[in-house]
Amino acid sequence: MNRLLGVLVVAVAVVAHAEGAGGLTWTAPADWAVQGPRPMRAATYKISAAKGDTEGAELAVFYFGPGQGGAVDANVKRWVGQFQTADGKPITKEAKTKAEKLNGLPLTTVDVKGTYTGGGPMMGPSTPKPGFRLLGAIVEGAQGAVFFKLTGPEKTVAASEKSFRKLLESVKKQ
Repeated sequence: MNRLLGVLVVAVAVVAHAEGAGGLTWTAPADWAVQGPRPMRAATYKISAAKGDTEGAELAVFYFGPGQGGAVDANVKRWVGQFQTADGKPITKEAKTKAEKLNGLPLTTVDVKGTYTGGGPMMGPSTPKPGFRLLGAIVEGAQGAVFFKLTGPEKTVAASEKSFRKLLESVKKQ
């Protein structure tokens, strides 16, 4: 019996993390570490650094309530505005955005890389971080939008891209 219980505990330890906000649920990869509660966030995940990167990435999930959080286009523009080229110019044409339906829900994604400047003292790094990338997604649910923002060094984010897409594919109505 104790041996069986040990097997069950191990099995539970490798199960992906199921989360939810705003009437939507999703399943995060099992190797992404769930972080403790933070202001304004529905969830936060820490992603280990890829080989060659000195730091890992973070997926921050935000939900502000019905009709809150701003328009999709404004959020995409704000996220892209948190990056600049190596010579300090705004990144505009290099950013990739896509609108689609996934599991019957409107989904807008953004992919941008360059020097990450963040979104102010509470939303980003204190010093610019070159060689960073952001994969963002906004899923529009009946109770409002849920915002997924994955930021980190380019190699780490690239290594997490398939897992991020799998997380998005897991988003469903509760």
